[in-house]
Amino acid sequence: RAGAPSVSAFASTAFVPPRKPVSTTRSKEQLKAARDSAKKAFLAAFDGIRDELLADPVIAVQPATGQTWMKRVLDYNVPFGKLNRGMAVADTLAVLRGVEDANALSKSDLKDAHVLGWCIELLQAFFLVADDIMDDSVTRRGQPCWFRVEDVGMVAINDGILLESAIYRLLKNHFAKHRRYADMLEVFHEVTFQTATGQMLDLITAPIGKVDLSKYTMETYTNIVVYKTAFYTFYLPVACGMLLGGVRSTKAYDTAKEICVAMGEYFQVQDDFLDCYGAPEVIGKIGTDIGDNKCGWLVCKALLKANDAQREVIAKNYGKPHDSVAEAAVKAVYNEMDLKSEFEAYENKSYEMLRSMIDTQKDLPVGIFDELLAKIFKRSK
Repeated sequence: RAGAPSVSAFASTAFVPPRKPVSTTRSKEQLKAARDSAKKAFLAAFDGIRDELLADPVIAVQPATGQTWMKRVLDYNVPFGKLNRGMAVADTLAVLRGVEDANALSKSDLKDAHVLGWCIELLQAFFLVADDIMDDSVTRRGQPCWFRVEDVGMVAINDGILLESAIYRLLKNHFAKHRRYADMLEVFHEVTFQTATGQMLDLITAPIGKVDLSKYTMETYTNIVVYKTAFYTFYLPVACGMLLGGVRSTKAYDTAKEICVAMGEYFQVQDDFLDCYGAPEVIGKIGTDIGDNKCGWLVCKALLKANDAQREVIAKNYGKPHDSVAEAAVKAVYNEMDLKSEFEAYENKSYEMLRSMIDTQKDLPVGIFDELLAKIFKRSK
């Protein structure tokens, strides 16, 4: 796709597969235990990352109130959620190193992967803090949105800027002398720009309180989700792991990008479905897409199928914030159309397509993508 990240320093050399194959003989219980161990190690690294940022010369000279606030911003917004983006860096590197999983990486490799992983989680936190303000959301990750905390309010806007800025402090501290430092900077800047572009399109296509159903097309929707979600959720972690793993082939990055973008599109459709049909106690937030006038997969699909009466119900009730009656009316139309079955068909088709893309490419080990796909297929949160 146009606008995909390019890493200019990459040489056009073929990727050399790891000499040691990754084991595939472990039971589900063993795989879960390994996954839990990797997550525990990743979370354990957060305190050091946070303390490093608090010790930054710029923060360290601030009054105690400023230092305490920065700690609170980091603790409240960063080390939560599924952490799949951050952990995927070590997962990717483990496959490239030919070791069984992230737990088997060397201390040096694991430290580097954790730093880049937490950089991605900082980026995610920045996006979510801003997104919740723009959407006037209520909860995030099972707790009140940061801007809704009593003494925070619009200070959250600046806090988001601090979260993003922290990424580049960490990159400088840990990788300034790394041969791929410039490439790391480039991919974070490029993906941030792409994600903000997707957010812009999302906001101007469906502003809260101004419903224009003619804008809700699948073409527009696809552009929104590819740029708003796919690049930073899937391509960025994989690219970071590839940078640490020494992959230099332009073709390998293009292949990763193609698969990750397709995976990200599928992931966002899942998110749209879960916003409507997922249980808040499971997904960690109260769905607001209908009230927020979102150009989502469900409404775009509904408008393709709607008769005149159904279209009228959507037009009358879509995009009314905090109106449970209007939201129920739209959901009733979705149920009449059996969009749950439409989604299930889409999910199965997407899985088959992604499986084919992964298995037929020869540029990277399939294991890089296998675990990513396994994490999201048929997910409930």
